[in-house]
Amino acid sequence: MTSSVRPVRARRRTAVLAVLLCAGLSTALTACAGEDPDKGTNGVAKLTGPQIEEKARTAADAADTVRLAGTLVSKGGTYKIDMRLRNKGGTGSVTSKNSTFELLRIGDELYLKAGAGFWNHEDDGKTSDAGGAAAGKLEGKYVKVPEDDPTYKQLRGFTDKKVLLDGMLTLHGTVGKGDRGKVGGTRTIRILGGKGEGGALDVSLEGTPYPLSFARGGGGGVVTLADWGKDFPLAAPAEDDTVDYGRQLPKTSS
Repeated sequence: MTSSVRPVRARRRTAVLAVLLCAGLSTALTACAGEDPDKGTNGVAKLTGPQIEEKARTAADAADTVRLAGTLVSKGGTYKIDMRLRNKGGTGSVTSKNSTFELLRIGDELYLKAGAGFWNHEDDGKTSDAGGAAAGKLEGKYVKVPEDDPTYKQLRGFTDKKVLLDGMLTLHGTVGKGDRGKVGGTRTIRILGGKGEGGALDVSLEGTPYPLSFARGGGGGVVTLADWGKDFPLAAPAEDDTVDYGRQLPKTSS
């Protein structure tokens, strides 16, 4: 009787150890459980890096709207942005080193809204009379930016879906695949530019393969991309809240 029980107990201990081994090793868990890591996903993770990049680009181009929020670092400085964009306009805020301002664009009409500190222009540390007068007139108003103004193109770029996405969805060098992860609770697959300096893009594995996060190479900032295809109101400001300054804006402190 005793000799027949021992082999049974030994087999049980072996089975228990096998279960514990599978449960304790996260990398082996899927294999032990026989689960497919792509189960319930859009299957994009099975593709190559360049193929994933193309899928993400196609999805982004086809979407009517998107929200971009994060930090951009360029030769002109560091900017924190929070912009809602559509194909023919956008609205949101931009924060630079010296100030925060709001932008609103409908078609080619671009409006800028900021506080007095933005409009004050200082000469030798003192606010000029002209700067003070302009600040008082423009504070809290939507100022129409003339297309002839030197800053028009730069400011418009912050409201241009195509311009921003072209800059954020381009990985440099040979594109490869990174790790799986999550962005805002959504499962993602990361693709990387060459040598780790070409940027990193996290692409959704759920539903449409939208890009959800982009890290620019060389410490150029990190931006999240959300609300793909979600509509938002976009209308010209009331006439009482609008100032048309003419062909060129006054100098600013930004």
